[in-house]
Amino acid sequence: MFRLNEEFCALANHCVHQGGPVCEGQVSGTLAPDGEGGLCYEREGEVVSCPWHGWEFDVRTGEALADRNYRQPTYEVVVEDGTVYVEA
Repeated sequence: MFRLNEEFCALANHCVHQGGPVCEGQVSGTLAPDGEGGLCYEREGEVVSCPWHGWEFDVRTGEALADRNYRQPTYEVVVEDGTVYVEA
């Protein structure tokens, strides 16, 4: 489970690449083209990387950043009366 400001997101904990424990991965941003031939750092807090091989996933959609053919399963998150529920 991830909290991005007031939004909650939930991903499966087993990396689709080779089953690594996603919950042990680093949450950060990623490098992206800056439009001028260089790179810039963006999306701080929106990317989790698998601790085994470094695959990066968007915490909102589950998409692998390097290969859109891979996606972590995502789960619906509901907040009711201050309690957070994950609908599996």
